[in-house]
Amino acid sequence: MNAPFATDAASARALALRGADLRDPAEVARIDAFVAETGGSVFHRPAWLLAVERGTGNAAHGLLAERGGSIAGFLPLNAIHSPLFGRMLAASGFAVEGGILARDHSAARALAGGVEELAQRLSCSTVELRGGPVPAGWHLRSESHCGFVAPLAADEEAQLLAIPRKQRAEVRRGLGHAMQVTTGRAERDRAAHYAVYAESVRNLGTPVFPRSLFDAVLDALDADILTVWKDGVPLSSVLSLYHGGAVMPYWGGGTAAARHWRANDVMYFALMNHARARGCDRFDFGRSKTGSGAYHFKRNWGFAPHPLSYGVWTAPGHTPRDADPTSAKHAARIALWKRLPLALANRLGPLIARGLG
Repeated sequence: MNAPFATDAASARALALRGADLRDPAEVARIDAFVAETGGSVFHRPAWLLAVERGTGNAAHGLLAERGGSIAGFLPLNAIHSPLFGRMLAASGFAVEGGILARDHSAARALAGGVEELAQRLSCSTVELRGGPVPAGWHLRSESHCGFVAPLAADEEAQLLAIPRKQRAEVRRGLGHAMQVTTGRAERDRAAHYAVYAESVRNLGTPVFPRSLFDAVLDALDADILTVWKDGVPLSSVLSLYHGGAVMPYWGGGTAAARHWRANDVMYFALMNHARARGCDRFDFGRSKTGSGAYHFKRNWGFAPHPLSYGVWTAPGHTPRDADPTSAKHAARIALWKRLPLALANRLGPLIARGLG
């Protein structure tokens, strides 16, 4: 979340707007310090942008607003190219947060104007800001998705008791089965996670992201994988991000057998306890489509939804980009994808998903 905008005379001083050099370690360090100082998300960090670039081929960009040699605002960007959906600048790519991070209104306005110009230079017909202030004249979307964040309890028993009764019963059932929980970043963790996640998203009718994206994020950021196993077979697995005292289970899923064993319930409860042991004090359950099954699942865990706001700019003469998997336009494609053999879905999925952004 952005820090409150400055209102004193300093905000009126001349701004300089330029592209960030994300290959310069000193520049990256300055941006990271600004992100931390202003309460930005992990998706504002250059490391995220560059991991997306390495993992998907979608170029990393950034706009800096500076005043008197100090950063007044930063906009993280990935240029997403899709043969199916067209070109877009996303702030940030493959992220649920991002957008303009600014100290004051003038810096925010400068970044908004700058990204419109950059989008046209890069032949991107759409810019999407996933959080932060929405510039005047842009389309504001605040009903489509909600976020879910809650504090972690003091210990494992308190964490269990903090879960509403019906969901707590599901966790207890899962804990009663002889399952193993592992955490790590090694090849075994990565392979198990990708196999589980790929099956999970295929069953939802969604192309799977390339594994190279997960590897790049694990190699560049504070992240790990927690997997629930039954008799040596991975049932549920989640790749989580750690930032600013919070854990975010970001890419997770379960196999068809996971529901029978309550493996997903065990997975999230185990992650809460793992994150507390790592020093986290908040559990960020990420975003879900308002009213969806995932939305209600998170509410069942006792998480209160808070609406998320996205800003969208579309270049003059172009129609808005529609890559929303819940869109009626894509219903037939989703139904077809669910019926694909897993091996074929895993081969074709990354070619499509790298352009979803």
